[in-house]
Amino acid sequence: MTFLAFQSDNEPNRANIANREIEAMANLSLKKHPNELKGPGDSNLSLDPVMDYDQIFSLVKKTVKSATGRERSGLGLALADLPPTLGAFWQVGGNYIVMNENLVYAMMRLSRSTREFNSFIYMILTHEYLHSCGFIDESEARRMTALVAEKAFGNDHPASKMSSNDLWRLYPEILNVSGGNGSSFRIVSKFDSDSTSYIG
Repeated sequence: MTFLAFQSDNEPNRANIANREIEAMANLSLKKHPNELKGPGDSNLSLDPVMDYDQIFSLVKKTVKSATGRERSGLGLALADLPPTLGAFWQVGGNYIVMNENLVYAMMRLSRSTREFNSFIYMILTHEYLHSCGFIDESEARRMTALVAEKAFGNDHPASKMSSNDLWRLYPEILNVSGGNGSSFRIVSKFDSDSTSYIG
């Protein structure tokens, strides 16, 4: 089994790895798939109100599709007691994104606004969703996460800043969060509801 994880990165030149190739690929994708979302200033793009995981993930799917033309449905979300250097993971071929619940609680305390907290959730979910859409290489997924956020919200938005930097350097306090081994695990009941079809 292969797991793709969003985790702390100690490589100082991570942001420079294959940037030109990935940027060129992203720009080509953007030309092939015209933006249905207008980007910064679009009233449909906001992480300001109080939102649940499902609402943020709906925005993740829209912005990824708008930027890359790729999408997939049928994903679930689980929260687990993971080590503090592991933000989330997705098993290749799997149907669940598993997010570090300890970091979620830590970011609730550290965030200075709803926008900042929602941006954290958005960034984590976007990264893992991009993996599930075929961006398997870790550096590629990181760069694409930043590009999607920047296209949607602009460079100065917290989602863009978190996506283009190492989260553990932006928030060093989260390295001190107590962690576990994944033995505590719970499913988020309402998630990816856009993909749910109802018979009625």
